[in-house]
Amino acid sequence: MKAGIHPENYRVVAFKDMSNDDVFLTKSTAETNETIEVEGVEYPLVKLEISRTSHPYYTGKSKLVDTAGRIDKFKSKYAKFKK
Repeated sequence: MKAGIHPENYRVVAFKDMSNDDVFLTKSTAETNETIEVEGVEYPLVKLEISRTSHPYYTGKSKLVDTAGRIDKFKSKYAKFKK
């Protein structure tokens, strides 16, 4: 790595997917106040809502959305306006 071109806080950071508790390490300048211990070493922690291990595009699993229930609720709510 070329000296003097990276910020001072460029270090190894743990990113944790909160939906499935997957943790991966990478270098980052992300600011954080929390830490986590991974394999006996303490790292700064950045919490994520979704990552490559939980995103439906990467996992091939789509989440079931209750569209039928929402549509039925909408129809019953606005049935009184039907002509």
